[in-house]
Amino acid sequence: MGAAEARTIVDLEAMGEEFARHPHQVYAGLREQGPVHRVRMPEGAEAWLVVGYDEVRAALNDPRLTKEWAKARPDLSLIRASAGPNMLVLDAPDHTRLRKLVAKEFTPRRVGEMAPRVQQMTDELLDAMLAAPGRRADLVEALSFPLPMGVICDLLGVPDLDREAFRHWSNVSVGAGPAEEKITVSREVTAYLNTLIDAKRRDPGEDLMSALISTADEDGDRLSPEELLGTAWLLLVAGHETTVNLISNGVLALLQHPGQLAALRADPGLLDNAVEEMLRYDGPLETPTYRFTTEPLEIGGTLIPGGGELVLPVLADADRDPARFPDAARFDIRRDARGHVAFGHGIHYCLGAPLARLEARAAIGSLLQRCPDLALDAHPDSLTWREGLLIRGPHRLPVRF
Repeated sequence: MGAAEARTIVDLEAMGEEFARHPHQVYAGLREQGPVHRVRMPEGAEAWLVVGYDEVRAALNDPRLTKEWAKARPDLSLIRASAGPNMLVLDAPDHTRLRKLVAKEFTPRRVGEMAPRVQQMTDELLDAMLAAPGRRADLVEALSFPLPMGVICDLLGVPDLDREAFRHWSNVSVGAGPAEEKITVSREVTAYLNTLIDAKRRDPGEDLMSALISTADEDGDRLSPEELLGTAWLLLVAGHETTVNLISNGVLALLQHPGQLAALRADPGLLDNAVEEMLRYDGPLETPTYRFTTEPLEIGGTLIPGGGELVLPVLADADRDPARFPDAARFDIRRDARGHVAFGHGIHYCLGAPLARLEARAAIGSLLQRCPDLALDAHPDSLTWREGLLIRGPHRLPVRF
């Protein structure tokens, strides 16, 4: 495909709810035509969409694509929702420096130590769900949202967070809603986090937020006030959004594939591998956060201009590319799903991936153990899905048990 052909705009916005419900089919059709397409996003802006496993992985690791908004094309109709500089909107060396400071307090040991608390929270949520009348529930409301939200609040030391307010803030920030709403939410979040950080400075605890305020590397480097604000926002949003939709999408995949569900019930030892297949098959992110061109680059024969053009590698399509995963549209919990890009690739690979996996294993394993008759309580086509190209997941997931 040449550059001129690629400029024919594929209007994803006009596809509306049908695209939100069945994006994989659209991406597969585009992939058959070539790896790069000019699209109008559901958010309204125009972008260059990259599909196919090899091309997506290469784009995720291409130094000619920057994460810095200051280098974006000035006329892009996009609203940056984060409250300050953070790892997702910085390149090396700033990204490297910030990640090093945060990773120091976000180690595998800390994640491992959280396992008993994650299990306790899971059990308490399932107790409440199973006690509800009618043996029916919205799994998003009962488990998928409150578990990761509770875990990240515990980790950051914000147990009194108004979680419904924060759910609204998060949904608006990562959704495809009006710019005015995003701006309002950004102001509200900034005010809330500044108050929280001030409180932690006065009265630090044994939590991640207090540690981020005081942590320094061997050279005495520490997070600036603006970086602290941005990192707190990143951890609160990214710390729960990915896992909410990993749990929901994973359970839905199982319920729509009764043979796979039966296999997992018969052999709970398959759970770790099943979670990797859930991530590959219908992961929580369709595309990563935004990247912009710093110079012209060619992908699959298409020349993408420099000057801050928006480029979106499609994680969801890379993981459904049959060139990398044979019979890729089939959900198979015994598949070797290693190499999927559900958590990204390269220097921006998700720092919280071990925590997301821990929560998903606890939630899905316990749910199946305690709900032997778990079933979908709605036709799959009646489910409504999150808008926009970033987050992939249903608004509600009605189940009966």
